[in-house]
Amino acid sequence: MIRAALIQLRSGAAMTRNVAEASALIREAVGRGASFVSTPEMTNIIEPDRARLRSLARAEAEDAGVSAFSELARELGLWLNIGSLALKGPGDKLLNRSLLFAPDGSIAARYDKIHLFDADLPSGESLRESHAYDAGRNAVLVETPLGAIGLTICYDVRFPHLYRALAQAGAKLFTVPSAFTVPTGQAHWHVLLRARAIETGSFVLAAAQGGRHPSGRETYGHSLIVSPWGEVLAEAGSEPGIVMADLEPAQADLARARIPALEHDRAIGLTVLKPGCVIVT
Repeated sequence: MIRAALIQLRSGAAMTRNVAEASALIREAVGRGASFVSTPEMTNIIEPDRARLRSLARAEAEDAGVSAFSELARELGLWLNIGSLALKGPGDKLLNRSLLFAPDGSIAARYDKIHLFDADLPSGESLRESHAYDAGRNAVLVETPLGAIGLTICYDVRFPHLYRALAQAGAKLFTVPSAFTVPTGQAHWHVLLRARAIETGSFVLAAAQGGRHPSGRETYGHSLIVSPWGEVLAEAGSEPGIVMADLEPAQADLARARIPALEHDRAIGLTVLKPGCVIVT
């Protein structure tokens, strides 16, 4: 049995404060019995001014949050997924990077967000992640004593082939740390996360940012833990805090035995028919 906890935050531009608030909630979750904890996307900072964000971001080896979370994982003997951090990349752009810390404080896995959200929203908000961030190129699956974990971030959830590939490689639990907008969250958050769980017969743990941030940006919240059968095991509201659930790894095997869809992929062709055309065979 794994007692998993999701930390819901409302990060701002003050990185030291964000790390301290996340750390306090992580400690509380461990005090309540959690052996695996995940935090949201952009745990260390949410700052819409890209020039300021670049000036504040540090490389992984120099980031104070990375060292603080490493020490916290070691102190608590915890598997700790810091959902993502804004880190300085090797070029002019940033990295949106998820880190999985082992109980000895070492970094067991790194994942850079593959799918970047570039969109004009009905609210008038325009988001262009690709202007600030370099996209990752590789999916990441990490074997742990808790089971095989697939690391993903936010907008990745709209690309089911990523989750299918990870599940077919052995993942039975996915992390989906996020900072969803309110309109897209209200429309799609629950159905997307439940769909990824059902399609792959996997646990989905989605820690989220929630509420009105100091910059004025609003995020949806509703951190979710979803079972391999698509049941919502735990859900937050819009306030910062903790949600927890006990996960039985065998439930993934049971779900996959009942619906063995991961074994039934077939290569397909595509026929495109145009109106008015005569198909001759």
